[in-house]
This record gives sequence, structure tokens and C-alpha cells, in this order.
Amino acid sequence: MTSIAPSVAPADRKGLGAGLLCYTLWGLLPLLFHAAERAGAGPLEIVAWRTLFSVPLALGLVLWVDRGAALKALLLQPKNLLALLLSAVLIAINWIVYVWAVNSGHVITASLGYYINPLLNMAAGAVLFRERIDRFGIVAIALAAAGVVVQGLALGEFPWVALILAFSFAGYGIVRKQAKADAQTGLLVECLILAVPALIYAGWTVGHGQGAFGHSVAPTLLLILCGPATVIPLALFAFAARRLPLTVVGFLQFIAPTLQFMVGLWQGEAMTPLRALSFVFIWAGVMVFGVGAWKRSRR
Repeated sequence: MTSIAPSVAPADRKGLGAGLLCYTLWGLLPLLFHAAERAGAGPLEIVAWRTLFSVPLALGLVLWVDRGAALKALLLQPKNLLALLLSAVLIAINWIVYVWAVNSGHVITASLGYYINPLLNMAAGAVLFRERIDRFGIVAIALAAAGVVVQGLALGEFPWVALILAFSFAGYGIVRKQAKADAQTGLLVECLILAVPALIYAGWTVGHGQGAFGHSVAPTLLLILCGPATVIPLALFAFAARRLPLTVVGFLQFIAPTLQFMVGLWQGEAMTPLRALSFVFIWAGVMVFGVGAWKRSRR
């Protein structure tokens, strides 16, 4: 029997391992945010400390991969800095909505957004960059759209959480595609931009005794851990992306929302028949997307 999974050369096994670990960590991230929330941290505080503790790690990553010269050059390019300012705003929106969704019992809805994201990227590529969508892509996007509609009917409201997550992350990807900055230096500059409001907010909460940070060991350690949980998966992704075909990366990217979906079920979020049907449409779209990617790689 012929497998539809793309093969990976032995030389790429380290890249495959990095990719698997990267998307697994992203998929299990809700567990960390839940733990921080139970320890008393709110969504904005989690995002603030996540940003602040990402800065030294992102800087260390830039120095480790010897991108110091690239960082200096980037800081002297106003056009690229403006693009990174926009990407920083988009990723901040994504982080805040995601942490709020996770800590408000909407992990399954959040996972829907990340299932939609690759298909939304495909549609954006066709509209903005005149990339060609084959029949597999058209069917996959149509199935995803049907899944969103059914999800809205199941929830009894517009699925704004899933769509904000999908559109903010897709927009982030589009802006980063236009900015001439590699993954490591771009992340550091974004974190430095976001560190200003993050420091103001974190300082205010600590000064007024309203934050969880510093009150006891557990919440402080959990908030510190949000930094590595942000930077390490990105470093693994950058390592994997350089060594794996895009087709393989396309398959791997669905690991994270699948794990998020399972975390939501494990935590007891409601799964009605209509809501399950919405994911049937989404998973069907994912399968069509995967088959189309495999056929393109074979050609």
C-alpha cells in the first residue's frame, strides 16, 4: 500500500524530531497557562511576563546562532522595524486572546482557529501573492468554511475566538513574510517592542499588589516558565524548517491543534453532536490539504 505521508531522509531525522517536539510543546501550552491561571495569574499578566522572560532567551538565541550582526543591521532599517511593530501587535493580540480562551474554558474553540490557520494561509497566498490554489486547496478551504459555520451554529454565537486567532496568526505570518528579518532576530525585536507595555503593566500589578508574580514560589516559577515555553518551540521550529520539506512541515503543523483539542476534551469542555460535526468538516479539510500537499511534492 502506498502511504500518503511524505518520506524523510535519514539526514533529516534531527529536523523531524525538532519539528515533532516543537508542535508538541505548542499543543501542550494550554496546560501551562491553566496552571498559571489556577495560581492566580490573569491573561494580561501571563502575556506580560511571557514577553518579559522571552527577551533574554531570545537575545541568547540570536547570539547563539551568531545573528548579532544581522540584529544590528535590522535595527537601522526603519521600514523593517515598522513591519515588526505591526507583527508585534498582531502576535500580542493572538497571545492575549489565546490565553484568555484557554483560561476561560475555550481550548477546543482555540484549536479550531489553529486548524483553520494553514487553510487561511493558502487563501491569503492566492489573494495577496497570486499563488495558485489547486482543486485540493479549494475543497479544503470550502470544508474549513463549512466547519466554521457549523461551529457557530453549535456555539449559538459567532466563533470570534477561533477566527481572531486564525486571522491574527495568518496576518502575523504575512507581515513577517514581507519583513526582511530571520526568525531569531525578528522574535527578539518583537519581544523588545512588546516589552515596553509589558513592563508597564507588570510593574503596575506588582506595585499595587494585584499580580500573582512574587507572591509565592509556584505562580512566580510558572510565569517565568512562560518565557522558555515561547522561545524554545520557535528555536526548534527554525531548526526543523531549514531541514525538512515544506510538505512535511505542513503535516506536522496539525499536531498542535490536535493536542489542544485533546486537552480541551480532557478538561471536560462540552462536545455536542453539532460541534463534533464542525470538526468533521475541519478534519476532512485537513486530510484534503494533506493529500494535495503530498501530490504536489510528488510532482
